[in-house]
Amino acid sequence: MFFFLPEIQLFIYAKTPTMKQERCEPVMKNTILVPDVQNLLAKKNYKQIGAFCTSVHPHDAADILVPLAHSDIISIFETLDELRKAEIFSHFDEDLQKALVQYLSTNDLAALISAMSHDDRVDFVKKMPRNLKTKMMRMMAQAEREDIIKLSAHPEGTAGAVMTSEYVTLPAKITVEQAIRRLRREAPNKETIYYSYVVDKDRKLLGFVSLRDLITAESREKIENIMHPDVAFARLNDDQEVAARKIQKYDLIALPVIDDREALVGIITHDDALDIITQEQTEDLEKLMAITGSHETRAYMKTSSWGHFKNRAIWVIALAGMELFSGMIIHSYEAVFSRLLILALYMPMLADTGGNVGSQSATVIIRAMALKEIEATFSDFFKVIFKEIRISLFLSMTLAVLTWGKVLFLTSQNDIPPGFSLMSISLCIALVMAIQVVTATLIGALLPLMAVKLKQDPALVASPALATIVDITGLLIYFSTAKILLGL
Repeated sequence: MFFFLPEIQLFIYAKTPTMKQERCEPVMKNTILVPDVQNLLAKKNYKQIGAFCTSVHPHDAADILVPLAHSDIISIFETLDELRKAEIFSHFDEDLQKALVQYLSTNDLAALISAMSHDDRVDFVKKMPRNLKTKMMRMMAQAEREDIIKLSAHPEGTAGAVMTSEYVTLPAKITVEQAIRRLRREAPNKETIYYSYVVDKDRKLLGFVSLRDLITAESREKIENIMHPDVAFARLNDDQEVAARKIQKYDLIALPVIDDREALVGIITHDDALDIITQEQTEDLEKLMAITGSHETRAYMKTSSWGHFKNRAIWVIALAGMELFSGMIIHSYEAVFSRLLILALYMPMLADTGGNVGSQSATVIIRAMALKEIEATFSDFFKVIFKEIRISLFLSMTLAVLTWGKVLFLTSQNDIPPGFSLMSISLCIALVMAIQVVTATLIGALLPLMAVKLKQDPALVASPALATIVDITGLLIYFSTAKILLGL
């Protein structure tokens, strides 16, 4: 079914209460264009734009409103109900949210925040100026005030900081029929009702039942007889990434969070888990590339050029200083160069290959540690070394043969000084390639493990230092081997 506005098509979306925001199944692709909105704005037809925002997913509505003037967004918001307004507002970035707050009265702001989902409003309140936060909190209901205070008390990066208090609990002794009636009453105010958590009088987590369990069970069956007693859960102070990985591992819609008394205090939903994993991957990727800073997602355009410079310069300058050792090594072997200049031609190939295999090794080890496949323990330490030695031997033999063939068949005999043979030089460079591959692979594997053992971030320590260390060790291997084998 379609509703038509001037040059705008509106679509009806299927909604399900099991997600934080409506999960939308559009009948057909939304074709609204920015010029259409501009035409309506020119006529000050905020009501029709508001009708469009009501008919589409809040994220799509937010995308349409973001380019508009702040005053126009506020005028459109005035045509929306509080719930839709809060849903759209939650999808704006932090800068736009702070800008729009300036246009709202304290009462309007309190009403907006009250309509937001519990975890979203806590995130927003944390970012508000202290004076505005105090005024706004006074205008909110006591229950909402206490909920915000409780959820915002947990340290950033922990499971407690990303959980929500919008969940359903059931006593173990009630019947399925009673449970379904209870769900009907509570569903409009809960983030998800697909899982209901079974607790005792002290709110200790006993198990859970899914909506499917309730629908398929006999109406007179007791909840304690159909519940699942084995529940995956997180604790308040667990790392948020650990909690998100549990949701991913067990294919959960939500993960309960318990305190030290085993009492249920909140849940982490699957959509928040996706945000956490995206944030953590962004952080790991940027650290892997020696970039410091906040590592926020979608922060590239919001960060100034000076900010990007500061985030990138520290490690770049530090590693450039470390590369002085490479220059010192080359200078110390100047006599080797003067007698056999052909060695210089293959330095880039050896350095690049060492960097590549070292980076591959570091990447797979960091990934394995992130997934808890390996730990920085004594036993895993030797398991990794043994496996990487075997891998590096296969790689080294393959690359050594290719290097030998390249030097032997692509190097002109005229480039060889008297007293040396092309065969001996090609065998020497091939051997260096083999040694370089083995050492670079082991360095790439061991650096992340050592970093974790020293309580450092493996992504930050391994990748930036890896290339420089491999360069230095590669040059030492190259020239010392050439000097010994070729008698230089």
